[in-house]
Amino acid sequence: MFKKLDKMLLRHEKLNELVGDPAVIANIDEWREYTKELADISETVETYSLYKKTVSEQAELKEMIPLETDPEMKALMEEEVLLNKTKIEKLTDELRILLIPKDPNDDKNVIMEIRAGAGGEEASLFAYELYRMYVKYAESNRWKTEEIENNSTELGGVKEVVFSISGKSAYRKLKFESGVHRVQRVPETESQGRVHTSTATVAVLPEVEDVEINIDEKDLKVDTLRSSGAGGQHVNKTESCIRLTHLPTGIVVLCQDERSQTKNREKAMRVLKSRLYDFYQSQYEKEYSENRRSQVGTGDRSERIRTYNFPQGRVTDHRIGLTLYSLENFIMGDIEEMVEALNIADREAKLTQGFEDEE
Repeated sequence: MFKKLDKMLLRHEKLNELVGDPAVIANIDEWREYTKELADISETVETYSLYKKTVSEQAELKEMIPLETDPEMKALMEEEVLLNKTKIEKLTDELRILLIPKDPNDDKNVIMEIRAGAGGEEASLFAYELYRMYVKYAESNRWKTEEIENNSTELGGVKEVVFSISGKSAYRKLKFESGVHRVQRVPETESQGRVHTSTATVAVLPEVEDVEINIDEKDLKVDTLRSSGAGGQHVNKTESCIRLTHLPTGIVVLCQDERSQTKNREKAMRVLKSRLYDFYQSQYEKEYSENRRSQVGTGDRSERIRTYNFPQGRVTDHRIGLTLYSLENFIMGDIEEMVEALNIADREAKLTQGFEDEE
């Protein structure tokens, strides 16, 4: 750990020189790259500098104590040694946390996809409630939401809804929402009062920049279709619906939310890029990281992650074993406690993995 920190300290000094170099300042892209790297490591370097200073003070005190003849002064120095010991332990823990590799997607916006699973119309209604839950959570964080595709049902549910959430740390907070969500409750249409179980799947994809995913036009099949669903006279008269098929992977994206074919294509491309990024990233992780999965879960969409039990008013996340008895508020967007618990569990899992790597 300390070899890595020493290298980081030298890199920090070098970066400070580079961002002040007129030749670098003249190249704005290069300057931004160095400035970002400097900002990324500054907190770690500051913490490590404080650690080194404290360790140095501790060593000096230990050398001076045997030479001190004043009992009162000696007692004060021994007390200072104990305080420094606690401080060094705390700083060591902080450094371990700071050295956890940061997810490069954490600061990105997200594309969320919610689909009704098993349970018929009840599953569609549950999928809509999840959609509303995330929109309200986004509003509480002052994030911007934009609907991209919505395949709704006559009773107010959704078979599938795709939308974007833009805002600070959106992906960091929402990335552990991917998976199968299960609801247990008595549907309004149930005359016998029996509890039914339905499911919906949630996928959280980081929204990627053009430079991250390059789509070759020859790998793309573009179909224009007539929109279906709500829309009055416009429906079935204009071929504004866009369907993109990425031939190498078979990934298909359909977008008909806008009346403009151009806008629908732009939205469809945003979703396609995020799905491709997720597809290739998942392949990489499966190949190279089979034994390094977080205890929070794999993020696999087939993994059942959470149960919403309405008769008991509770929501349980099965990955971390956390149960909250505030389902009514939770389903209305008050999910911060669960979100933070998942992020803490992920950090602790990575810390544990780090300890194992050092042994």
